[in-house]
Parts: sequence; structure tokens; C-alpha cells
Amino acid sequence: MKFTPKRRIAAAGLAAALVVGVPALATATNGHEDKTQAAKKAVVGGKARNVILLIGDGMGDSEITIARNYQVGAAGRLAMDTLPLTGAYTTYAVQKSNPKLPDYVTDSAASGSGWATGQKTYNGAISVLPNGKPQPTILELAKKAGYRTGDVTTAELQDATPAVLGSHVVSRDCKGPQSMTPCPVNAKENGGLGSIAEQLVQTKPDVLLGGGKQYFDQTVQAGRFKSLTVLQQAQVSGYHIVTDAAGLAAAPANKPILGTFAKNNMDLEWVGPKPTPQNTPSTTCQPNIARDGNQPHLVDMATKAITVLDKQTRNSKQGFFLQIEGASIDKQDHAANPCGQIGETVGFDAAVKEALKYQKAHPDTLVVVTADHGHTSQIVAAGSTTTGATATLRTHDGADMTISYATSPLGSDQQHTGTEVRIAAGGPQAANVLGVTNQTDLFYTMKRALAVK
Repeated sequence: MKFTPKRRIAAAGLAAALVVGVPALATATNGHEDKTQAAKKAVVGGKARNVILLIGDGMGDSEITIARNYQVGAAGRLAMDTLPLTGAYTTYAVQKSNPKLPDYVTDSAASGSGWATGQKTYNGAISVLPNGKPQPTILELAKKAGYRTGDVTTAELQDATPAVLGSHVVSRDCKGPQSMTPCPVNAKENGGLGSIAEQLVQTKPDVLLGGGKQYFDQTVQAGRFKSLTVLQQAQVSGYHIVTDAAGLAAAPANKPILGTFAKNNMDLEWVGPKPTPQNTPSTTCQPNIARDGNQPHLVDMATKAITVLDKQTRNSKQGFFLQIEGASIDKQDHAANPCGQIGETVGFDAAVKEALKYQKAHPDTLVVVTADHGHTSQIVAAGSTTTGATATLRTHDGADMTISYATSPLGSDQQHTGTEVRIAAGGPQAANVLGVTNQTDLFYTMKRALAVK
């Protein structure tokens, strides 16, 4: 982790930060090799036994470059940089009132619905078409075909990215049974499928890990589980419930696991300077000593999910589908918090490294690393100021890097951008990410890899 001796803090806080703070792959590149044969070897068709999809929320090329420069240096490479086949995909949504027209800047709900279902929809929609009709997701199709499944995030489990895999509502805000005002048509008491929390439990991924406990604690309003909380519904349905890192580590692999580790989103890994209109003095990021030590890190959740799903499928014909999200890259970009954003990207990269480690031992696994949309942060000339706000960080190279946020006034949410974003992959069907594709194409790549209908 890039800390100067002057800025070292209490050993306990630093030890916690080092869980994700070790450079993922701090090696310089050699751009002089002929990679033709390596590229040919990486093009593998056929069926995959497993698919591991890793989503860096809001992790555009700028966010990746910022994290790389800070953590391993400009000539270094993160784990996500080592996947053999790389392309880009477009991320636009469609307009709800006229779905024939694009909405050029997507949110995570519409973009997630795109890669989860293969269908474009409007901002705020969770795996429904613009007319509200539910569309089957890649997780649901995999489960129906006999695969084990997992859904992991550092956000609320009811947040857009994890929600699109196992629920169908007309508004992403309908997170719990007592939060259904934006989508009465989906409420259980009105004959609907229920809130996001209820539907996730009903879809029943074998591993469900993240935050959002407050929505699992809401009371079911109708149906078989009326008057129970959603968490109690999950227990009745056979879930092993865990609420802290120790419980997760000890959880057995012979039952579905629901881990909910925070009331809302999980705590940040790193903290640091907030940008100002005048820029900040050069400094470094620090571990977040206020982070709840009972919360697992993303790499812990990813490792547990992979281990459990591997054990559950060891003697079965079908393998597993697993989604892992680094959610607060986006959230800290919104907040114009460069160290928060970088720390979450580095934490996400540690999860990528675990997925690639598993794939090395199981080459019939398709690993895809991508983002749902671009975001606002930009690297600008060192020490400069912009029409927005800037902060300067001292990187792994010992050089200064100035980061600008300028899509909204300081103090308000920074905005997504409509840019295409990176998609990289390795394993069976990975060649389908090459070139410039559409976000919805990822659904068909994963569907083909798993041979599901």
C-alpha cells in the first residue's frame, strides 16, 4: 500500500487496510514481445463450467488508470490488466417514454439490466422492459439449468447491480416490503412479486453477500411470509444467516448463505483529502480506521463465495455462476472522494486476483471484468486547478497526480458519463468481448458459455 513513513497510523488500522492494500501485480510491462501466439491460445470457444463476472461500478478507464498510477505506478499492472482479451462496450440506456430513442448516460439499474437480461431498458428499471414486463436474468437461467449461483457486493444487496440478477421491479428504490411506494404494481399486497429484498430471497442464490440489512429487517406485507421480516423469510427458506466476518469465515458450504454485514453500504477501505477549487497539497491515502472491523472485505467475500460454490459443485455436472461487485468505486466518484474511490478499486482488484487464481486451477472458467458505466474523475496536469475541484496525491512512482471532479458543483453528486467502458475476459467464450460491443452482448456471451436457454 502506498503510504509514507510520516503518515503511518496505528498498527491495528494499518493491518486491517493491508488485507486489500498489497499491490495486486506490481510488475512493469514489456511491450516488445510478440504476443500473437498468446492471443491465439487465449481464444477458446465451447462451454464453460463456471462463469465469474466482476463488475467495478463506475469503473471507467479513468478510474482504472487513477488506481493503477497510485497503487502500482504508471508502468505497473493491476490484476485486472492481465486478462488476455480486452475490448470495450457501449453503455447507453433507452428512454422510458420512447424506448426507440437512446438515453446516452445510463445508471447502474438500466446498465445492469442490460448485461443481466440482454435487453435495454430505462434508468431506474430492475430487469424489466420499458413496459414493466420482467425479463429472465443470467442468474435465473443458470439456476434453472442446475448451476449454483452467487451474488456479492460491497453495496446494499438491494442496490442496482446485485438486484438486477434476482429481482424485477419498475423502480430501483423498491428495496424492501415497506419501501414500495414507487412501484405499487410490484408489491406483494397487490399481487406482485414483492420488493427487491423479497425477490432476492425467493430467487435464492446459493451465496448472497453484501450490505442492506435494514431492508432485510423490514416486515413482509402479504403472502405466505406475512408478518415475518425478510431475514426470517430467508431463514425459513433454508438460508444460513451471517452478519459478520467471523460468521462468514465459519459458514458451512452445505447450505445457502445470506450474509448481510451493514445497515446500508459497507464501509470504505481508504480515506484521504477531499478536492477543493484551489487543489490540495500533495498527500497520500490512509486506511479507514473507522471501518467496522466486523465487516469482511470484498476479497474475503469473493474468496468465500468461490470456495463455497466450488465445493457445492465438485461432484455435479454443472458448475456455477457468480457475480462480484466493487460498488463504492461509483459511490466515491459521486462523492468526489479520490482516496475512497482508489481504495475501493484496489479492493476490487484483489477480488479479481482471487478469481484469476481460481481460473488458473480451473481453466474451464470464464472470467469477465468490466464496469457498468463511466464516471467523472479525470487525471489533469499535476498541481493544476480546473473549473471543478481537484486533489493531488503522491503515487507509487513518487510523483504527483492531480485528480479533477467537474461534472457537478462541489458538494453535490458528481455525474456518470456516457462513455464506452473496458470489458476484459479470459476462458471459454472470452473472444466475444473483443472490439466494440454492446453492453447487452455480455448477456449472450455468458449465456453461450453456460449453454443455458
